Amino acid sequence: MLHICCAPDATVPLHDLKAGGWDEIVGYFYGSNIHPEDEYMRRADALRFLAEREGIRVLMDRYEPEKWFARASSLADEPERGKRCELCFALQLRAAAGEGVRRGATHLCTTLTISPHKDVGLISRLGREAADFHGLEWQDRIWRKNDGFLRSLRMSEALGLYRQNYCGCLYSRTPKAKQN
Repeated sequence: MLHICCAPDATVPLHDLKAGGWDEIVGYFYGSNIHPEDEYMRRADALRFLAEREGIRVLMDRYEPEKWFARASSLADEPERGKRCELCFALQLRAAAGEGVRRGATHLCTTLTISPHKDVGLISRLGREAADFHGLEWQDRIWRKNDGFLRSLRMSEALGLYRQNYCGCLYSRTPKAKQN
């Protein structure tokens, strides 16, 4: 099970997993943390395009932003890369692991580690916890290594993929959003 945060970030992981002999990759897209809804739809459409092109199945969780807000609203004033981001990563990885178990997956991996803006240590810890809790093997991959992020930019451009300019969280778009 490959947790996919967005199509551009999935380009390199899909390529590299296939090149590494993983022939049955199932993607999982959470998305309830993405706002507004038209932004969610653009990202979902880009992922559908990529999935069809790459010949993989992608499971898309129901878009339920009210559940995201119920969990994250108390963290609205947190700085970027703070506790709100940790919650977001944990929710996404737990959901992917749970769906993986329901679908018979044996391994869990995420595209989140391709971004140079995210804490890979935190993501790896949360992914390992989610995998362990659900009895999956965690694939600890740091996709941004070896120019992974640059490769994803080039691949996304070549494919004409929609590339967003923020993580998706409404709180990260507000003028009062604090930066670490």
